[in-house]
Amino acid sequence: MKFLFLSLVLLFTRAAFGSFPGDEEYTVAADEFPSPIGGMAAIGKYIVYPAMAVQNRTEGKVYLLAYINENGNVDDVKLVKGIGAGCDEVAITAVKKTKFTPGKVKGVSVKTKLTLPISFKLK
Repeated sequence: MKFLFLSLVLLFTRAAFGSFPGDEEYTVAADEFPSPIGGMAAIGKYIVYPAMAVQNRTEGKVYLLAYINENGNVDDVKLVKGIGAGCDEVAITAVKKTKFTPGKVKGVSVKTKLTLPISFKLK
């Protein structure tokens, strides 16, 4: 039986991996950045290592750009760099299903974009 080890690291950056149309209304500079309610385990509970990735022994990091609105909901998720074999789709779906605390600037909730690297590693 193969085991999976997922290392989820939430990385907040001031510079995104490029820009996408419409992302100008989301800030990358906040006093408090969004974070998943329930911690990284909240994202991890939606991640199941794809069978194709297990079969092909696919490992690596999927980099996503998440757009979190002022209510903490995920408006959109863009793939910045993927590893394929179904891992990209699983990571995107997991982030979309997760509720976040909103980002704040001077105590006011704002739309924020942040980079999420999600690691897939077989054990």
